[in-house]
Amino acid sequence: MTSELDADAVVLVGGKGTRLRPLTLTAPKPMLPTAGTPYLSHLFSRIREAGISHVVLGTSYRAEVFEEYFGDGSAHGIELEYVVETEPLDTAGAIRNVYDRLRAKNVVVFNGDIISGADLGEQLRVHTEAAADVTLHLQRVPDPSRFGSVPTDETGRVRAFLEKTPNPPTDQINAGCYVFRREVIESIPTGRRVSVERETFPGLLAAGAHLHGFVDSSYWLDVGTPEAFVLGCSDLVRGVAPTSALPGPAGEALVLEGAQVAADAVVTGGSTIGARAVVGAGATVDGSVLFDDASVGEGAVVERSVLGVGARVGAGAVLRGVVMGDGAKVGARCELLDGARVWPGVELPDGGVRFSSDA
Repeated sequence: MTSELDADAVVLVGGKGTRLRPLTLTAPKPMLPTAGTPYLSHLFSRIREAGISHVVLGTSYRAEVFEEYFGDGSAHGIELEYVVETEPLDTAGAIRNVYDRLRAKNVVVFNGDIISGADLGEQLRVHTEAAADVTLHLQRVPDPSRFGSVPTDETGRVRAFLEKTPNPPTDQINAGCYVFRREVIESIPTGRRVSVERETFPGLLAAGAHLHGFVDSSYWLDVGTPEAFVLGCSDLVRGVAPTSALPGPAGEALVLEGAQVAADAVVTGGSTIGARAVVGAGATVDGSVLFDDASVGEGAVVERSVLGVGARVGAGAVLRGVVMGDGAKVGARCELLDGARVWPGVELPDGGVRFSSDA
């Protein structure tokens, strides 16, 4: 079945998520619990609401995990197919690799690590009206110098793809969501790595193809780093970022089934407390993510941090901007600050790591 929009969706989830280690040592990035459910659940909710029903996942790293969880997609209101890369093909190569599964006239391609509030139906409408070969979601950002920028002319046609530069001529950046005419995908070379940003798009532009910009300034976040992952989870829980896959009401905290939060503990900032997780007496959890079975000891402070499955924080410990892998343990009175990453299963003894001299 094709959708009422005559569009298929392709989601690229083949990356290893190295920037999010150690969390991605045990789960692929798009399967990490993001506001209480795998990131892909949120994306699928947007795809379904846009009226697209057929979705192809381009997988590579830990490919089996996706099918084990999502199956045929029926529980999420979509029809889901899987294509596994046997060797890395980069973005355009991965898109070309799923070509034989595509049915619809248009194909919406998503990178598997963006939380976005852009209107997919409107992007498809703009694409159709412009009779474009490819329509790119272009996001307006306050500091475009950190990204490649994409200037457009007065009609919305893309004029160039510019590398990162200190003084970009536009605040429009490539936001990682594209609508292709299916025939354009067929023209991508097979059997080798092909970058959509560095090869496909510039090549199409040089050949005179019509590349169009769908310019938007709604919510957009690349959740590829621990800092951004924590922020994205918080924004989803607080209702700042759009989703219909949140497993509970939006608010200051999302507390999942079986979790225990002490009466005098403070849980704020859009924190997620995973299933069977424990937050002890007098503890503070602010803007953080506790995966299932994690625990925070009495009087501990956890801010802007992620605690993996079964991770444990001892009494009186302080964590600010920290990532703990599955089963890691930070002992009582430890103090870990921005950027610290504790690998799965590692145990830090009581008072063993401090940034202050007052232990």
